Amino acid sequence: MTGDNLVSAYVSDTELDAEATVRPKRLDEFIAQHRVRDQLDLLLKGAMRRGSPPDHILLSGPPGLGKTTLANIVAAELGAGIRVTSGPAIERSGDLAAILTSLAEGDVLFIDEIHRIAKPAEELLYSAMEDFRVDVVVGKGPGATAIPLDVEPFTLVGATTRSGLLTGPMRDRFGFVAHLDFYAPADLETLLHRSARILGVPITDEGAAEIAGRSRGTPRIANRLLRRVRDFAEVRADGVVTLETARAALTVYDVDALGLDRLDRAVLTALVDSFRGGPVGLSTLAVAVGEQPDTVEEVCEPFLVRAGLLARTPRGRVATEAAWHHLARTPPNGTFGTDTPPVPDLFSAQTDQP
Repeated sequence: MTGDNLVSAYVSDTELDAEATVRPKRLDEFIAQHRVRDQLDLLLKGAMRRGSPPDHILLSGPPGLGKTTLANIVAAELGAGIRVTSGPAIERSGDLAAILTSLAEGDVLFIDEIHRIAKPAEELLYSAMEDFRVDVVVGKGPGATAIPLDVEPFTLVGATTRSGLLTGPMRDRFGFVAHLDFYAPADLETLLHRSARILGVPITDEGAAEIAGRSRGTPRIANRLLRRVRDFAEVRADGVVTLETARAALTVYDVDALGLDRLDRAVLTALVDSFRGGPVGLSTLAVAVGEQPDTVEEVCEPFLVRAGLLARTPRGRVATEAAWHHLARTPPNGTFGTDTPPVPDLFSAQTDQP
């Protein structure tokens, strides 16, 4: 994995096995998201006492925060099987009908990126979620016949990074809706210590704190950086992830103190050096950094905006004062003094405590 996607919140096919190794298997092992965890605990225990499947569950939030992990935990807590698919993979209603009719009683069906499910399949899913029945249409034209098929009671767990794209009827059929937030640095440090124990990597508190501070509040990125720092520690140090080792390793991988990679800094540098802070149009900015506009907009901008380093305005993209400060540049309308506030901590203000 290159430095340009080392801090991407999306998982690649090559790291699925590595991710599975450190994923928590039970709800009490799941770190942070305390409110969601407590609500899920009540939902699952209540359903098990009644001897019936729990309500359908919708998990929303940015990628890399644990939606897939929670889906697997739901199945494990219920002692049920789980079928995993994704919205883009379900192109026809018949594909979904085949999956639904193969479920055993109490099984969990996990659909990732459920907002991208095809419309015919979504409409078929309505009756399955409400009545545990699907109508399969056989034939075409006037001779077409709808054959009703019963579906064993199941629990649907849907995950989405774009909850606003879900239709109203789909959202209304979920009895439990939860939103996952970015992790606080302290929670990421706890997660890193747990992952390090599983991977057999000695790590100090300072080393974990350094990695956590560059992980963009995302456990997937934290675990990925830990694996890369482990490589550095084993090859160029004594095998222990210390503060100095973590800093040296992440410098090699081009991840700076805020978690910005090469492309993030290229966007900010172009804004500041080439366009005097903006405003500048997206297409012009993309040409300046040698990338496609959708790459800049979808890969770089979400974190830069959240970090307070870039602003989207009607006239174009603008570098904020924090961006000038981070690049150690002086803005055209003044200078930074010793009392200039530091770049704000993105996640310490989030207190997701019970």
